[in-house]
Amino acid sequence: MRSKTPNQPHSTRRRRRAWILGATGAACLAGLALLGSVVLAAQPPVGLGTDGAFAVLAGQAVTNTGSSVVNGDLGVSPGSAVTGFPPGTLNGTEYAANATAAQAELDLTTAYNDAAGRTPATSVPANLGGLTLTAGVYKNASALGLTGALTLNAQGNPNAVFIFQAGSTLITASGSAVNLINGAQPCNVYWQVGSSATLGTTTTFAGNILALTSISLNNGVTVNGRVLARNGAVTLINDTITAANCATGAGTTSGGSGGSSGSSGASGASGSGSGSTSGTAGHSGTARLTTLPGSVAHLGPTSCVSKTFTATVKGKRIRKVVFSLGGHTIATRKSDPFTASVDPGSGTHALKAHVTFTDGTPAKTLNIAIKACAASVLALTGSGGFTG
Repeated sequence: MRSKTPNQPHSTRRRRRAWILGATGAACLAGLALLGSVVLAAQPPVGLGTDGAFAVLAGQAVTNTGSSVVNGDLGVSPGSAVTGFPPGTLNGTEYAANATAAQAELDLTTAYNDAAGRTPATSVPANLGGLTLTAGVYKNASALGLTGALTLNAQGNPNAVFIFQAGSTLITASGSAVNLINGAQPCNVYWQVGSSATLGTTTTFAGNILALTSISLNNGVTVNGRVLARNGAVTLINDTITAANCATGAGTTSGGSGGSSGSSGASGASGSGSGSTSGTAGHSGTARLTTLPGSVAHLGPTSCVSKTFTATVKGKRIRKVVFSLGGHTIATRKSDPFTASVDPGSGTHALKAHVTFTDGTPAKTLNIAIKACAASVLALTGSGGFTG
């Protein structure tokens, strides 16, 4: 028969309780540390699919007033209304109520649901102004607003992902800004908006807005990212939207963008440029536009082209080239060779090649003036082109 344990002194019992409480507290701290590691775990980017090529996408309509500039593709589906281009400038391709726009909207739905479902999410106040945030998921179940500046700190990680979840609206005050520091990239910032987004006058914004309904940009807004509306309209007023692509690679890269000047004549126009980018920027894309037959760059009053010719863009890290003549898209090329057959038609036109890159090199538009010859005038001979 087991003997009964004698009563322990009070001090012994107290030490045992202290040891138990200490062990329990340590376990709780370990649990909190584990939870913290989960909260800070790196998030993968939200998959945009074909939306990666778009700067503006709407479900019903895109309406522009004034001299807005859209650097990237523009699409509408299932609606088809696109108004205000010109006077707005589209450095990309317009897709209205066609298969490409429909697929982009499907991909937007997938991306929206992905962003909305990301966890764990840290609760943030309705006004993000004055905050500095590191990578993660941030949520306000009601709405998000911005008065002043929000700073996103990637802490030296160019792959840092920031996801914001707004239960209803996203509204910025006039002159507000989203600032990126220490390697943060606008391509890795996502704003999932439960209803509509409105950016106030002269707001400087970074990231991809994925809105369930509509997106309105007031006068003079700059967006380095995308404005993608699932069911409603996108409204622009003298704004600039540039589809942001992530830089690739690390360390030092060389080979900056080419020059933008040249000389006219039979040898054509030429330009050159080089540079280096430190850190993780990866700005090593280049592009050169050439034409055959003949140099048609910087045409003088007597230079002209009398027959169809081929325009070619060559360079490094090219993602896509959109050729346009007189403001109308004539070809879109997403793989080498990046060429277009150009019919000079009649009169004088601007041949443009809008080039986007696979790394962080900013998109650029190469220009050549095209002047059609009279029927009795021979075509210009020689070779040449334009580098930019």
